[in-house]
Amino acid sequence: MTTLNAIVLLAEGFEDIEAVATIDVLRRGGVAVTTASVGSSLQVPSSHGIIMTADTRLSDLDADALWNVVVLPGGMPGTKNLANSPEVTALLRRHKEAERLIAAICAAPTVLVGAEVLDPETHITCYPTCTVDLDRPSANVPVVVDGNFITGQGPGSALLFALVILKVLAGDSVANKVAQGMVTDVLQG
Repeated sequence: MTTLNAIVLLAEGFEDIEAVATIDVLRRGGVAVTTASVGSSLQVPSSHGIIMTADTRLSDLDADALWNVVVLPGGMPGTKNLANSPEVTALLRRHKEAERLIAAICAAPTVLVGAEVLDPETHITCYPTCTVDLDRPSANVPVVVDGNFITGQGPGSALLFALVILKVLAGDSVANKVAQGMVTDVLQG
């Protein structure tokens, strides 16, 4: 059986709960998660001053590597740092071309728009104040799945966002088992 894998991109100023909840849920579900620093250091400060140590730097990875899902946490200035990285843009475009999952939460869906990986009709959600940056209507719901894109609204929907990614990757039974073990019913709503 092939192991599912994910890469979570950590840019300086990422939103703590969006990154950590996603990493935790996916690992609980048996997904091999690689955290990759978008900057030059493995030590990445979050938007709230928590320092996370990434597994690797994005620049150190094979330029042609693919994962089952690429995850972009939001936060500021993390989202701007993601958007300003040519490596992030190239990774997103490779994943879109390979029809792999791409997940972004909070302000990070704006990175998808900037990287030109979303079709105009793709439905997404994002942090409410980011809708002005999107040049497209966005749903006012916690999580949206449309094709190979999963988007989340913000920190309050981080657990649901992570469980939905797991559900799409590994199926209902795995996601439900992880949710039960975490004593949450967010997938039931």
